[in-house]
Amino acid sequence: MDDIPSLLEKAVRIAVVAHEGQKRKDGPPYIIHPFGIALKLAKYDFSDTVIAAALVHDVLEDTDYPPDKMRTELGEEVWAIVQSVTNDDSLGWEEKKLKYVETVRAGSDDAKAVATADKIHNMESLVMAYQEHGEALWTKFNANKEKKLWFEEKMLAMLKESWNHPMIQEYETLVSWMRTA
Repeated sequence: MDDIPSLLEKAVRIAVVAHEGQKRKDGPPYIIHPFGIALKLAKYDFSDTVIAAALVHDVLEDTDYPPDKMRTELGEEVWAIVQSVTNDDSLGWEEKKLKYVETVRAGSDDAKAVATADKIHNMESLVMAYQEHGEALWTKFNANKEKKLWFEEKMLAMLKESWNHPMIQEYETLVSWMRTA
C-alpha cells in the first residue's frame, strides 16, 4: 500500500511533467511558481486538496496536459478548484480578467485561497524582478502597468467582499506597493 502515490505526489508529478522546460517571464523555471503557491497554502494549513490544486492551477491554461487525465488522477474537488482559477484564453485581455474575477467570486473558498496565493506569489515575484529591472519590467507583460494594476485592484476588491482570510492583507500590501512602483 505504501507505493500508492498520495494526492500531493500525483499533483507534483503532473505539475513537473506539464511545466517541463517552461520559464517564468522573469526567467526562473516555471515550476517555482506552483511550488511557491503550495508552500504558502501549507503555511496556512490548507488541505491536501487545496495544495494539490495549487500545484496544478496553471496546467489547463498553460500546457497541453490532457484535462480529462488530470481530472481522473486528482478527482472532482481538485478539478473544480482548478477550473475556478483558470483563465479563458479565448477572450480578449480585459474580458478574460473580468471573467476570472467573477469565476473566482463564484468559486469555493478553496478556489479563493488558490487564487489569492497565486496573486501573492505573482506580486512577490514582480517586486523582486522590479528591484532588478526597474520600469523596463513592465514591457515583459501582455498588459502595461496601469492595466495590470486595474486587474489587481478588481481582484482585491472582490476578495475583500467575498472572503475573509489573512492572505488578503498580504495581497493588499503588495497591490499598494504596485501603485507606487
